[in-house]
Amino acid sequence: MNKTCIYNISIHALNGEPIELLKFKGKHILFVNVASKCGFTSQYKDLQALHEQYNDKLQIIGVPCNQFGSQEPGDKNTIATFCEVNYGVTFLMTEKIDVKGKNQHPLYTWLTEKTYNNKRDSKVKWNFQKYLVDDQGHLVDYFFSTTNPQSSKITKHLK
Repeated sequence: MNKTCIYNISIHALNGEPIELLKFKGKHILFVNVASKCGFTSQYKDLQALHEQYNDKLQIIGVPCNQFGSQEPGDKNTIATFCEVNYGVTFLMTEKIDVKGKNQHPLYTWLTEKTYNNKRDSKVKWNFQKYLVDDQGHLVDYFFSTTNPQSSKITKHLK
C-alpha cells in the first residue's frame, strides 16, 4: 500500500462496482462507518442533508461495518434498501468491511495509522465515526460518533 496516497486504495461500492477514489480529488471526502441498527443511525438523515448542501465540495462515503455490537447484520441488498427507504440516501456506499482488527480494510489502515496518513493515529471506537480527507487527499481530522455530521467542526473545512 502506498504510504501517503489515499487515492491508490481500492474499495468496492455496495453494488460491487470498483470505486475510483482518485475521481474525488478536488473534493473533500467524509468517510463514515455506518450501521442500520445503531443509536446513531438517524445520522443518515444528517449525512444526506450534508451531501445535498455541499455536493460540489464534498463526497460522503458510507462504509457499512458489523464490528460494533453486530449492528449491521444485513447483506448488501438489505443495507441498500434500508438506507434508501428510511433515509433517502443517495451518497456513495461501499461494500461491508472491517474497520479494525486483523482483517482491517486498507482504507481504514490509511485513515487510522499516522505511518500512512502522515497526520495522526486513531482507533475506530464505534459506528458513525467520521474521517475527513481534504481535496488533495490529506487527512484533516476524525470525529467521534457523537459529532453530528452537520457540526461546524466538520463544515468549517468546507466553507
